[in-house]
Amino acid sequence: MKKIALVLPLKMTLASIACLAAFSSQAQSLRNSSPFSWTCSNGMELKTSGTAENLTLEWNSRSFVMNKETSLPGSLRYKNMDTGLDLVVLGNKAMLFNIKSGIRLADFCQTAEMKGGKEPHLFTKVE
Repeated sequence: MKKIALVLPLKMTLASIACLAAFSSQAQSLRNSSPFSWTCSNGMELKTSGTAENLTLEWNSRSFVMNKETSLPGSLRYKNMDTGLDLVVLGNKAMLFNIKSGIRLADFCQTAEMKGGKEPHLFTKVE
């Protein structure tokens, strides 16, 4: 009976370590990913890094973790409920809103790649 009692906690511990290692690797990957610079029609700039599932927004010299929200087909939407930031990404542009104050902070934002006719990096499928 003692052998079974030791094996189960050991398996749980090993599974926990594997989960932590995967999470740490993913977090490190997000930190190491190069930010994408977006220039906007109103002279504003923003940067995004991470993936379509785990996005970090750099805005006004601050970083914000943006949570993916359900959106219309062909668009992506990310919100930070604490600050009210709401990033909407379409095929040819992105817009940044503050939903708490009801204002558009940045309009018609594009990366250099998008200006060349490519889709936003966030639409890239991860294999």
